[in-house]
Amino acid sequence: MALIAAAGVSLTSIPAAANGATARQPAAGVQAPTDPGTARLPSGLSALSWMVADADTGNVLAAKSPHRKLAPASTLKTLFAVTVLPKFSAGAVRRVSSADLAGVGAGSSVVGVRQGRRYTVGDLWRGVFLRSGNDAVHVLAAMNGGWRTTAEEMQETARKLGARDTTVKSPDGYDAPGQVSSAHDLTVFARAGLANEDFARYCATTRATFPGAGGATQIENTNRLLAGSHGMSRYPGIIGVKNGYTSKAGNTLIAAARRNGRTLLVTVLNPQSQAYNGVYKEAAALLDWGFRTAGTAQPVGTLHAVGATDDGAGPMRPVAAEVTEAEARGGSPWRTTLVLGAGGAGVAALGLGPLLARWRQARGRGGRRGGAA
Repeated sequence: MALIAAAGVSLTSIPAAANGATARQPAAGVQAPTDPGTARLPSGLSALSWMVADADTGNVLAAKSPHRKLAPASTLKTLFAVTVLPKFSAGAVRRVSSADLAGVGAGSSVVGVRQGRRYTVGDLWRGVFLRSGNDAVHVLAAMNGGWRTTAEEMQETARKLGARDTTVKSPDGYDAPGQVSSAHDLTVFARAGLANEDFARYCATTRATFPGAGGATQIENTNRLLAGSHGMSRYPGIIGVKNGYTSKAGNTLIAAARRNGRTLLVTVLNPQSQAYNGVYKEAAALLDWGFRTAGTAQPVGTLHAVGATDDGAGPMRPVAAEVTEAEARGGSPWRTTLVLGAGGAGVAALGLGPLLARWRQARGRGGRRGGAA
């Protein structure tokens, strides 16, 4: 902790690029490479906003209205996790009180947290990532000092990440007046999250058990590109991240996949086609396009310099074809390094994974309409 304090950084205080800004895109319209021979964008894209980015380099390969402010639904849980996940050991236990569950919105997606029961922090995070449980978010926020405190901390994290399109009102993503984010910001949150080995493991978990009234119950990830469910095949190379839905936001999705040593992030917000599985089909089509295009065309922009490195195989290593709870508990598929800053002076890197792990272990000892999904 002394070393972390001396460095002045943590997973929830990652500075923005040293030059102070991302290469911002116009408020509306599509930006795509114009290099000769570059693959054309997929047809039939109906989302109000989307982005394709290289998670390793931060290059934006293409985007539509990436800074358009829209309701994010449960994709905002990525920012919640980036903010709160490093603070508590997975083995810490919480006995849930009525106050912990106060304010869970009608129609919310829930994992089944019950007052009076004891849950580990790991149980709660699996409830957040797999079932998008707003009840689990409320308990973790209560542990973090309360709903308002958590929203304020999330807002500060967004600011430090350079995500200036985001206004946090409800940490679980439930529709709330004034709550907005953007394809750009959500991509930034996912990229920062994947630099945390716990985040990477949770968002890649397909199935797990969760404590229920009659014993452990099986839960499955609601991200259909990851689970290969509801008529969607599991996307080749998929590694997460988070899906969402509210009546205001429509369907939203951040998806990460890795192929041939390259990791791409695609964020899709509110497809207008009304097609069944539309958000997943559009995300899959954009991932396919990105893998055909990455490395062959000039990027149209860049994200802030927040990334992850592994042990030499490349900036981010793929997870196994499918990660179950048992596999996830065997250890993270990624080793974490935070990359801080970007500018003419170069890049400073600090490996915080082992320090943060020891810190977490030490701490562990001592539809109302608009329901997020």
